[in-house]
Amino acid sequence: MSVSLVHPTFDELLRVAARVGCLSFGGPAGQIALMHREIVEERRWVSEEQFLHALNFCHLLPGPEAQQLATWIGWRLHGVRGGLAMGLLFVLPGAAVILALSVLYAYAANLGWFAALFLGIKAAVLAIVVQALVRIAGRALQTRFKQGLGVGAFIALALFGLPFPLVVLGAGAIGMFVARRRPDLLGVRPSNGAPSHGARPWMGTIRALLAGLAIWGLPLAVVLVTLGPDHVLWQIGVFFSKLAVVTFGGAYAVLSYMAQQAVDGYGWLKPGEMADGLGLAETTPGPLIMVTQFVGFLGAFRVPEPFSPLVAGVIGAVLTTWVTFVPCFTWIFALAPWIERLENAPALKGGLGAITAAVVGVIANLTLWFAIHVLFRATTAVSLGSNDLSVPVLQSFDWRVGAVAVLAAVLIFVRRMGIMPVLAICGLAGLAVSAI
Repeated sequence: MSVSLVHPTFDELLRVAARVGCLSFGGPAGQIALMHREIVEERRWVSEEQFLHALNFCHLLPGPEAQQLATWIGWRLHGVRGGLAMGLLFVLPGAAVILALSVLYAYAANLGWFAALFLGIKAAVLAIVVQALVRIAGRALQTRFKQGLGVGAFIALALFGLPFPLVVLGAGAIGMFVARRRPDLLGVRPSNGAPSHGARPWMGTIRALLAGLAIWGLPLAVVLVTLGPDHVLWQIGVFFSKLAVVTFGGAYAVLSYMAQQAVDGYGWLKPGEMADGLGLAETTPGPLIMVTQFVGFLGAFRVPEPFSPLVAGVIGAVLTTWVTFVPCFTWIFALAPWIERLENAPALKGGLGAITAAVVGVIANLTLWFAIHVLFRATTAVSLGSNDLSVPVLQSFDWRVGAVAVLAAVLIFVRRMGIMPVLAICGLAGLAVSAI
């Protein structure tokens, strides 16, 4: 039975967007689950089918899929104005927090209490991500075939180290093939024939792409003209512009490359500082790719001329955030009209449904990666064919994180507490166990 949808006012959209932006902890899994609860379950602004269909499409685009999904929700409800509001409010709270913490990180002599606080928060985030994974798997893996795709994607990534684009595109090709012959295996329903936005969206797509490209490149042009191609701000802008168009699969997919370039290639960070930045990004609202802002801040902070270190760092952080997220808005505004057209293409619906199933495996792999690096202080490489698996050194298990993670699991799965109380309690628990 269909559920009647509610169309919110723009003020209502702003309030919910601000709430989502401030509570979007837990990486893409937790953020998508939060938006689903707020937008689909509680307010019925978007249908379940529309939400998952847009999520499928966002997984095909470079950049953080949760932020792009938020932008699409705003666009769906209030056009470009809504997309800008929802997308910006999803990013700005986390960007402000990361910037403040980056400044504190750069100036503070002793961050011991930081580490203790983050120990507890990271343990809580681990439990939150597991909860979100369970919820998303329950929604996306409705058939045995989809469950098999999810498990297969997890094995391909976790054990064999296959490239993320290959796994996702392969799942999409399989889904399109199967949808033509056995659509029931993917749960594909017949088209409802609903009209989409605009009869010919080509011109809108071209205009959005051209406008987005111009807005994207404007600050880079200013840096090039005023500071030249050898300045660190130009290097930061160009590097993260390139990164913005290859970040398929989220931040984890490009983390190792970014760390290598930032430490060994450009010398912006010292060894081990990337892990600190990831810890900051993991425990603040917004997309995990906000770790790029931490890198941009430190890179400019340490080579500030002709500015002061603080001014250079802030410019580097803002420039990094700009070139990282402007493309995300561009993709959505250019391609959003086509998302609804794809709802009337059974083969493409099957392909996107299969991609969603595979992405559950991707999220499961990222959850495993996160658990290993949160619960254990050291890992070692084990060869499996041509792939090197990163496995934990059991003796390096951190009992403090384990204890707080168990506490977080009890609070979430048994006590059914919300995200913010769990984070607060576990942050205090991290301080307590670190004092022992």
